[in-house]
Order: sequence, then C-alpha cells, then structure tokens
Amino acid sequence: MRLRSVIWAAILPLAVAVSGCGAVTDHNAKITLQQSPPIHIAVIPKSVGLDYWSKVHAGAVCAQSQLRGVKVAWNGVTDETDVVGQLNLLNNYIAQGVNGLVYAATDSTAMSEISTSATKAGIKVVSIDSGTTPQPRDVPLIETNNISGAKLAAAQLAKAIGPAGGKVAIVAFHAGSQTNDQRVQGFQEGLKRYPKLHLVGIQYSQNDYNTALTVTSNILTAHPDLKGIFAANEASDIGAVEATRIAHRAGKVKIVGWDTSPDEVTGVKEGLVYGLVSQDPFRMGYDGVRAAVKLLRHQGHPGNENTGAVFVTKSNLNNPVVRQFVNPRCGSPHQVDVG
Repeated sequence: MRLRSVIWAAILPLAVAVSGCGAVTDHNAKITLQQSPPIHIAVIPKSVGLDYWSKVHAGAVCAQSQLRGVKVAWNGVTDETDVVGQLNLLNNYIAQGVNGLVYAATDSTAMSEISTSATKAGIKVVSIDSGTTPQPRDVPLIETNNISGAKLAAAQLAKAIGPAGGKVAIVAFHAGSQTNDQRVQGFQEGLKRYPKLHLVGIQYSQNDYNTALTVTSNILTAHPDLKGIFAANEASDIGAVEATRIAHRAGKVKIVGWDTSPDEVTGVKEGLVYGLVSQDPFRMGYDGVRAAVKLLRHQGHPGNENTGAVFVTKSNLNNPVVRQFVNPRCGSPHQVDVG
C-alpha cells in the first residue's frame, strides 16, 4: 500500500462530543472545540524519550506556569519514524476539540494536511522544530536554522581535522524529516568552502543508537582513512562515538555532533567529540505554547522564529549562555542566532 493511502486511512476524522461547546464542521465531521476555561493546548513532539524532547517539554511546562488559564497536554509516539502513529495522535486531539495544537512533524509532507484540517476546525496551530511542506501561511514555525547550523558543523569539523583535509561522512537520522534533510543540505553546502574535505557517504540511523553504531562501523570499515564524521542528531552521535571506540579510533576520527544530551556532553568532556551544535529546544516548547496562546487570545499573529544555536566545546561549557542551552532553567531564556 502506498504511504499516502496509509496516511489518509489514518487521518479519517473522529467525532467527539463535548458538552457546552460550539460545533465546527470540517470534512463533513463535527469537531467541537473546548470553550470553558482553561485553554487546552496539546504539545506533540516527534517522539518521547530523548533528552532533546524532554527539554521541549520543560519549556512548554514553563510557559504554562507563567500563563493564566492554560493547560498543556504532552504526548507523543515512541519512535520518530512512526509517521502514521503521530498522524493518529494528532487527529485524536483535533477530534477532542483542543484549542491549540503545537507539534513537530515527523514527516514534512505527510503532515501537511493536519495543520490545514486543524485550522479549518478553528484550532490554532503552531509548528515547532519541524514544519510541513507546504507550511500554511497562518501557522507560525518556531525552529532552528538547521541549514545555518549544519554549515557551522562543517566549518568546525574542518577546523578539527586541520588543513590536510581528508574523507568525511554524515550519519543522519530520518530521510523525509525536514530537520534531517536541512542538516544534510547545510553540511554539504558548508563543505564547498573546504575543497580538501571529501564526503564519502551518508548513512541513516533511523534515530536509533544501535543502527547508528552499525552504519558508522560499516563506514569505518569501508574507509579506514576516514578523518571526520558529522552526526546529525543525538542517537546518531552517541552511536557514532561508540563505533569509533570499538574500532580503537576514538578521538582520531573527529566527530561533530548535534544536540546536547548528557551522554553527548560527556563525549565532549572526554575528548571523544570535538563539539556539538546545540539547538534551544526549551525555547521551542516555551515560545510554541506562548505563540498558541497569543493566537487564541487574539493578541496578534506571531511570525516564524529562529530559536538560534551555539557550538558547544569542552572550553565553553561553563559559559552562562551555553549552560542555558545545555541545562535550561525556567525563567532564564537566552537568545542566540547563528544566522
């Protein structure tokens, strides 16, 4: 069965009656929006369990604590490759008539109808981390500039390897995910500035540590003279580090990773990872909820937002701005833009 057929089977809308609510009709199904306080906002990450998404959750909870009459529900699938599972989850919240939907799309194309269906039903939608293709004009996108961040990764990997250059590889995570594709694109564009670096392959971890370990081991076997790896997310980075350790090439093959889970930061402290591109997931959750509330309370229309990134190294871990990215705290937001 084609993916699009599976998707449409998964998103047949359900009617859920909520007493005392006004009905909105969408695709011949009655959707009832919750009208009594508090404002109900569902925040849906790509998956639950990873440190990155836990920081998004913390940001959403922080925003809720600072806003009156707002209730945040947090829910997600366990695997970022579970596109149909996320579609079902999102449609269930639409059917329940939540007032706001803040979510990160597991697949940019597959989720394009979700935002349209929700907004037609009167639900205010905000995209965080990963948008859709196309991205509806009335749905703000709060994200990292992944292309710019990946260019930064290319520049830092070139610095780590040195002027002699050599072979490098990408361990990405999920083709079709907007963030994945942008990071691959940005890194490849960044490499054009360093003609002595030669990209020998792109492998995908499917956001799974064991898969990342396996594909990195295969790259190391195929290219015993490999000089560097760009690991494009948490699972890819941790798996790549372990693969270099097993191959007795830890520290010799320079690794630039992405995100700042505790295990990744440990890799930096131990010299196994040259550095990490850190996004601001806390701010995505925080600003995502606040943007949805702003829309619901007719306080203007928030625009798209670049939440920024920093490059984390062993030498700057104690920098106050870097600390907020790595270990965010409610009430201490910092704004940093890499372009």
